[in-house]
Amino acid sequence: MSTEGFSLPTVIQAKAIPSILNGYNTLVTAETGCGKTLAYLLPVLQNVIEWKPYVKSDDFNSPLAVIITPSRELADQIGEVAQNLAQRLNLNVTTLVGGKTKQKIMNPPIEYSDILITTLGAYSKLVTTGIYKIHNVHHVVLDEADTLLDDSFSEKLTYLLQKFNMQHKREIKLPPEGCQLTLVSATMPVELPDIASKFVDPESIKTISTANIHRILPHVPQKFIRLGKAQKPLELLKLVQADVNLERPVMIFSNKTSTCDFVSMFLNENNIECVNINGKMAVPIKLGKYDLYRTGKVNVLSCTDVASRGLDTIKTQHIINYDFPLYTADYIHRCGRTGRLGSPAGCSVTNFVAWPREINQVQKIEILARVDIERSIPFYGQHDAVSHDHKLDPALDFDPEADPSINPDSGCNLDSIGYPIMLEQCIHNHLLFTKNTS
Repeated sequence: MSTEGFSLPTVIQAKAIPSILNGYNTLVTAETGCGKTLAYLLPVLQNVIEWKPYVKSDDFNSPLAVIITPSRELADQIGEVAQNLAQRLNLNVTTLVGGKTKQKIMNPPIEYSDILITTLGAYSKLVTTGIYKIHNVHHVVLDEADTLLDDSFSEKLTYLLQKFNMQHKREIKLPPEGCQLTLVSATMPVELPDIASKFVDPESIKTISTANIHRILPHVPQKFIRLGKAQKPLELLKLVQADVNLERPVMIFSNKTSTCDFVSMFLNENNIECVNINGKMAVPIKLGKYDLYRTGKVNVLSCTDVASRGLDTIKTQHIINYDFPLYTADYIHRCGRTGRLGSPAGCSVTNFVAWPREINQVQKIEILARVDIERSIPFYGQHDAVSHDHKLDPALDFDPEADPSINPDSGCNLDSIGYPIMLEQCIHNHLLFTKNTS
């Protein structure tokens, strides 16, 4: 690790690594950008090094550890990190993503893989068809577990994980027996025990967390701008143009694919180079778009929440929520794309508030953020971890269908519906709430 520039573990790494090495089913939950990937990847590498001599060398398509993610971009990112670490350890790391699954079924690959990093859909199909074998798998990691456990993935995930011999605690012995489970995310649903009980004993899961779980990063200023829907494009153009002039990478989040596409087209038509990615985009089109942003070839990315989970976007200096997120967990993950370990100074978040139904969500975040800031930040820019008494609770979300009779195009007059007038500048300049009067 010293050759990769690491000398000391982060808080979550120091807590999680011993638990995983000791064979416990572990839930690793901590704030975004704090090093959760290495917190599970390092003990997985250590385990596989110990297990490999006891596995038949001619056992192909039979990994010892599997890391499952909800998205292609996250799988590729983790695969790149794992391959960099494994190249000196005589370990084979394979990344498997969707897009060519039918081709693999028709013409099965023969790969000698020690660690497999994969998306759920692709791996599930290849296990069901018998192309990938599970008898040697002794460790399964669910990265961004909250997404994998939600309604869109949970049925397929449960069906897959029920095939593994999950242990209450994997015994430390060689050759290894049974399978260990690790769940990783910045947020976790309160229904986790009920969902997990279908494939593992919930009482066997050891929770490892930090004091900052379910919190926005205290050193990143949060700015809220209230405006009408028709005002959003011009305000966006003004903000993004300023970022481009300063060469500040910016991510723009929308709730819908159609809005994400509009933002990209609008900016490109105004001579601002922008790429966009969303979950509904065809794989050939989506392939490589995120890399253009990650490598710095393009500094403006328009995206949906498909880019809000897990991606290591340390170069990002500005987050713009063009559409305010419907759920608190999404807000935490979006904000977590900036202000990460290794990010440059001067990171910030700007939120457009245009719908009346967003007000309860904004008010909750604003109040709790102010309390956290007042108690934890003695001056702007301090990065030290501190204890907090208040958290943003992802379970306390507003109804996205509330008040459907209000015309969204008319804008949002916050004062007229009882929203408290915010200070022009809040405590220690961390949270700003302004009104667009143009």
